[in-house]
Amino acid sequence: MARRKREEEHENHERWLVSYADFMTLLFAFFVVMYAISSVNQGKYRVLSNSLINAFQNTNKPLIRVASQASSQIAIARPIPDNKASDVHLEEQTRQMRGMASDLRTLLEPLIQQGKVRVTQSRRGIAVEISNSVLFDTAKAVLQPDSVAALKAVAQRIASTSNLIQVEGNTDNQPIKSTQYPSNWELSSARAASVVRLFVDTGITPERMVAIGYGEYRPVESNDSVDGRARNRRVTINILADSRDDVAVLPGPSPTAAPAPAP
Repeated sequence: MARRKREEEHENHERWLVSYADFMTLLFAFFVVMYAISSVNQGKYRVLSNSLINAFQNTNKPLIRVASQASSQIAIARPIPDNKASDVHLEEQTRQMRGMASDLRTLLEPLIQQGKVRVTQSRRGIAVEISNSVLFDTAKAVLQPDSVAALKAVAQRIASTSNLIQVEGNTDNQPIKSTQYPSNWELSSARAASVVRLFVDTGITPERMVAIGYGEYRPVESNDSVDGRARNRRVTINILADSRDDVAVLPGPSPTAAPAPAP
């Protein structure tokens, strides 16, 4: 009798599906458990939702603070700039500068009456304009002895303050050419530096000051007349209200308009 041939066992190539199904089942069970143990605070969710709706629908209305059922609060408010502190600071600064200007006018009253000094005040600060005829000899940058006392009085008044000081030297348009000063640039710069050195010797810290020479390029009067050239030969001491360090680039008074004399 012929022996029955044994059938070959068919290889199952899809057995990986069993492991994959087990993995998906475990992953599903994991998310079910996580969802079951989690909870959503409906009160907080509702407050947040209402606040966001109000924010986008009522852009012109201020948002209010809403209390949730759990006594927690969610506030969405527009920032309101508080200018009160800055206004108080500006008012105090203006008051101090006004008092300083008044003191300087009192100290320099004789020279003001002679038309040799002008003290003016603006938003930039206080400008003390002194004629070079009071401070220097012609084509010189050495301070005259009679002018030292007046400059020291100014320095003593502003030594206790923290304002930055910008000293500007100016000349007329008459050319100068010497071994010491080849042009009006050098002369005006040297005159400004002479005032700065005196201020340092009087007690003002050097870090507060800068010396600038403009030469003949910042006239306040026409150089076509003797009086105009005399007015343009000047040193201006600017006591700045601005506390920034870039005092050298701060704009000065308009070169076409002279400041009004002090009353």
